[in-house]
Formats: sequence, C-alpha cells, structure tokens
Amino acid sequence: MRFDVLTLFPELFAPFIEAGIARRAYASGQIVLKLWNPRDFAEGNYRRVDDRPFGGGPGMVMMAEPLARCLQAAQADRAQAQAGEAPVVLFSPIGAALNHAAVERWSAGAGAILICGRYEGIDQRFIDRHVTHQVSLGDFVLSGGEIAALALLDAVARLQPGVLNDEGSHQLDSFNPAVDGLLDCPHYTRPEEWDGQRVPPELLSGHHAQIERWRREQRLALTARHRPDLVASARAQGGLSRADEAVLAQLGEAARAGL
Repeated sequence: MRFDVLTLFPELFAPFIEAGIARRAYASGQIVLKLWNPRDFAEGNYRRVDDRPFGGGPGMVMMAEPLARCLQAAQADRAQAQAGEAPVVLFSPIGAALNHAAVERWSAGAGAILICGRYEGIDQRFIDRHVTHQVSLGDFVLSGGEIAALALLDAVARLQPGVLNDEGSHQLDSFNPAVDGLLDCPHYTRPEEWDGQRVPPELLSGHHAQIERWRREQRLALTARHRPDLVASARAQGGLSRADEAVLAQLGEAARAGL
C-alpha cells in the first residue's frame, strides 16, 4: 500500500512515521509514504504557489499549476513503481466525514494521493479536474490538510497486520461496524485502588463470562448516554441481542427515575 502526500510542509510527517506504534507499518514496508512539495514544481525565483483570489477577499489561494505538476510527478512515480492508479483525495469541509468504515476501506486498498490544502483554499479548477474524493474530519476548520492526512494515515496504519501488539485489539474499537458499531468500554490497570477509586469488582473476579457481560453492559450504557444514534444504527442492523435490549430497557427506566 502506498500513500503520496502533496504538502507544503513535508517536515510535519517525519515525527509521525518515526515514532509511536504507527511507525511499524512504515518500517515494515506495509505502507510506503512519499511526500511531495508543490513548491518544488513552481516557477520563478520565489517558487510561488499561491496568489490573491479573483473577486477580492481575504487570504490567498493555492494555484492550480504547481499542484497539477506535483500531482503528475507523483502519479508518474507511482506508475514507475507499479503502485497502480490511486484516488486523489482532498481534505475539505464539503467532504464525507471520515469514519471507521471508511478507514477500513482505505486500509484494504492500494493507497491514495492525499492533497493537503493551505491558505483560503485551492483553485477550484484543480479540484474539478483532478480530485476524485473529498474527506472531512468534522465541522471545524484547520490551518491545512496535514493534520487530517496524519489522522487518516494513523487510522489506516493501526489496522495493518502486526502493527498492534494484539492482533484482535482493534476489533473492539469504538465505531467498529464489524462488531456492532458501539463505543468501547472503560479500561483499568494497576493499582487496584487509585485516588480513592477502586477498579470495578467484576474485572477482578477472574470470571470470564462475568467480565464480558460487564464490558458489554458498559458499552451499551456509554453509547446510549453519549451516542444514542449508534445504538439505533446497531439495532437497525441486527447487532443487538435480546439481552442487550433488556439492558437498554433497564437503563431507560433508571434514567426516567433519575438514577
């Protein structure tokens, strides 16, 4: 799998691929990451990549030509490396929200070319001509697409075989549709008592079925309280058992009673 990133700040990516658990995906070669700076493909002594917007207004806009040349170089390099054609992804407020299901699709593919915008945006003509997908992290604005690209790369890297210490640990991640899409349960470690708070006795019981039942109830309770939409989605997809529904009914009764 190969990702090419077009960014004016390639130095932001080095710490990410050299530290933390995600580095395993890059050190092993499971994911190949190549960085491309549009400034290297700009003309003139100043290697200008932005200009004032037509019609006036604040800020600057990234020019189409340096981006197009940079993209063509990345695509040619992918072809030479036999990495295959790849979707061209722009991180944008109008894009589809990045979620776990989308991350799983990206993690199972051949990679992508990620466009990291800056300033007030990118010349729309480049977007219309070259961009195949637009992705958003949420309803907020970042200074550029680099943080969004890093988020996608991290999420994809941790799903690669051998990256996590426990191969099954991501199976119970929050939002995982392969399980039920619910939030994850709380986690505890040593010591058994900290700051006057004790670990729930169920986790200390050594009774596997009891532990699993407690974790399931906690997942249901957290999701019902904070993301009821995920409960509704799990129910619609047949991901809830009769026991789950009984727990949710009890939670609803307790909430109505003010407990």
